[in-house]
Formats: sequence, C-alpha cells, structure tokens
Amino acid sequence: MSLDVITFGCRLNITESEVIRREAAAAGIADAVIVNTCAVTGEAVKQARQSIRKARRERPGAKIIVTGCAAQTDPAEFASMPEVDRVLGNEEKLSAASWISLDSADRISVGDIMASTAAALQRTGGIAGHTRAFLQVQNGCDHRCTFCIIPFGRGNSRSVPVGDVIGQARRLVESGHSEIVLTGVDITSYAAGLGLLVKQVLREVPELKRLRLSSIDSVEADADLLNAFANDDRLMPHLHLSLQAGDDIILKRMKRRHSRAQAVAFCAAVRRLRPDVAFGGDIIAGFPTETEEMFSRSPDLVDECGLTQLHVFPFSPRPGTPAARMPQVAHESIKDRARRLRAKGDAALRHHLEGEVGARRAVLTERGGLARTPQFTPVRLAVPAEPGLIMNIEVAGHDGRQLLAA
Repeated sequence: MSLDVITFGCRLNITESEVIRREAAAAGIADAVIVNTCAVTGEAVKQARQSIRKARRERPGAKIIVTGCAAQTDPAEFASMPEVDRVLGNEEKLSAASWISLDSADRISVGDIMASTAAALQRTGGIAGHTRAFLQVQNGCDHRCTFCIIPFGRGNSRSVPVGDVIGQARRLVESGHSEIVLTGVDITSYAAGLGLLVKQVLREVPELKRLRLSSIDSVEADADLLNAFANDDRLMPHLHLSLQAGDDIILKRMKRRHSRAQAVAFCAAVRRLRPDVAFGGDIIAGFPTETEEMFSRSPDLVDECGLTQLHVFPFSPRPGTPAARMPQVAHESIKDRARRLRAKGDAALRHHLEGEVGARRAVLTERGGLARTPQFTPVRLAVPAEPGLIMNIEVAGHDGRQLLAA
C-alpha cells in the first residue's frame, strides 16, 4: 500500500501537492491515489481522466481522490467516473479536516471558491524531485481573460502577508535551499506590490543566494520590481511572460490588458537594466477569429521581445468562457500554427544556446547530472554533482536543447 499524488499543471499545484501529501498522510490515509488536476486546457483535463483510469487499473483496491482546478470547475464530471471515490475542491484539498473526514463526508466536497478572501501560507520543507523551493505568495486572479477558466478554479486574487512570506523564506534557506521561486496564479497582482515583496525578501533574508519569479503579467510589473532587477544580482535574470498573442486585435478579444508595443517595450526596458536577462513566454495558437495575418504577428513577437523559450498552447475552448462562444479556427489550422510557433521557439532557443558557448556561468545543480544557469537554461554537466549546489562551469557547446558543460 502507498499514498501517491499525481500532479498536473503549474508550480502552484506542485507546491500544493506537497501539502496534500502531508495532510493525507497525517490523517492516516495509506492506500490511495490523489490526482491534483489542471483546467488550463481541454488536453490537461483529458490527461487527468486518463491518469485516473490508469490508476484504477494498476491499483484496483486503492481509494482514488480527485482535486485541483478541473475538479473545482466541474466536480460532477469527475464524480461520474466509476473509478473515482471522492472529489475535493481547491480549498478543501489543503484542509486537514477534509482528509480526516474523508470516509464520512459526501462524495463531492467542493465549496464556493469565489467566497475565499484570504491566502494561507502553505508551508513545505521542499518538494520531492525538485532542487528549488517553491514559495506560494498569492492565489486566485481578478482578471477575466476570455479564454481562461482558472479564476473559477482558484477564486479572486488574495495574497499571503509579507511577514509570512519572509518567515517561510527564512525556513527554506535554513533547511538548505539555495534558490526560492515565488509562485502564485497572478503574482504581479500581489497586494503590497510584487516589487516591494521581492525587495523585502532579499533584504530580510540575506542568506538567500537566489530568488526567482514564476510567470508574470508584464503590464503589472511595478517600478520596485524593475529596480530590484537592476540592483540585486540575487534576483535571477529570467522572466516568463504571459504574452498570449502578438496581434493587438486578438489581445483585445482575449481581454488582455497589454498591447504588443507594451510587451516589446517592457522587454527592452528590463534588458537595459539587466543585459543578461532571458525571457520566456506563453503564446496561444489559433485563438478564435485569428486570421493567418493576425497569427503571423506572434512569431514576429518572439524576435521583437528576444524570447529564448516558448510555451505554445493550441487553443482549446473551455466551456463557460466567452472565447468558447466565438467563431472558432479550424482544428487543422490550429495544429499547423502551433507547429510553426514551436519551430520558432526551437530556433530561438538554439540561437540563445549558441550565444552561451564559451561563457562561464554559476549553475544550480539538479538531479541526473543536470543544472540550470541564472537564465534558467538547462546544462548537462560533464560530471554529475550533488543536487542543490551552486558551481561555476564553462559552456563547451550545446545539443540544440541544452548547454553542455566543459
């Protein structure tokens, strides 16, 4: 018998899975598979359902509990699966009481996430399989992008108090972590200002060697955040941007709050302050009403922003969102545009890797003989090292996907 947690989706879900594992184990749950789902795309939900069926085949006697964003937004879908024993909402999955009363409660335990008004600090001592420590500072989102179901899975934006964040950062450093990643659903909406939070963490936890940010919305980046990038090398020179499209009309139909020009200007501004910065970005291929001409501005944006890495999402209509009711792009066109965007991303990555050859970088070592540069570029070490160390290497070459250390 074993307690297994299967995680889909974002870093926040990864962090919360450790809380789930802890609370379930403390409640004495020993023979169970917990599936922490993602609702960002239809494909993510499909993969979760496949994982549930596989878990039942492989563990016929285990209890199967489904939670996460997809369970929150459509609990009945998962409760209708014969393989599923319980469905827990996103608030319930983090509550000790939910796990203690697992056998006696209703089959579906999913509350009104929109009524949540506070973000509790989720204390984790580290995450299995991850060298970095993820520190949740925020949850939920106040924005209503027309393609996105996540606000209905996570609720409105709410922030962890600054003092709690600093206290947890100290504990993580004391437990041996060299790098912390600030995570959340929309961390640039942090109530006290993300830049102020970053500065306070760096000032109050001087032993912290590296601080990194998860995905941000550039239009919300404040002056304090830019100042931190300019003046503290412990804030890693890597930003992953929620860009979504390169065409202004499509951005408006997505209900995004930035224009193409603003995205380009932001990247240029950060690069002036921190010339060694690397940018990644999320881009959706085949958003409803997107013409070929509109699409062409997304690959061009990769060059104009100087992106080094892309997360490409073929558009997937999410029931209940405005975009699902818009005129849809043909499936084959979506696939083709996603393919071309991925090819553009591969070329951008290769260009970045070639520019790194001969450079010396201080890398954070990971498992399996891998490491990451400050720009989050993967490195294959010549000799595997213990995970969690910061060591200097010289880049000898690359294989198209990662750097190769001398």
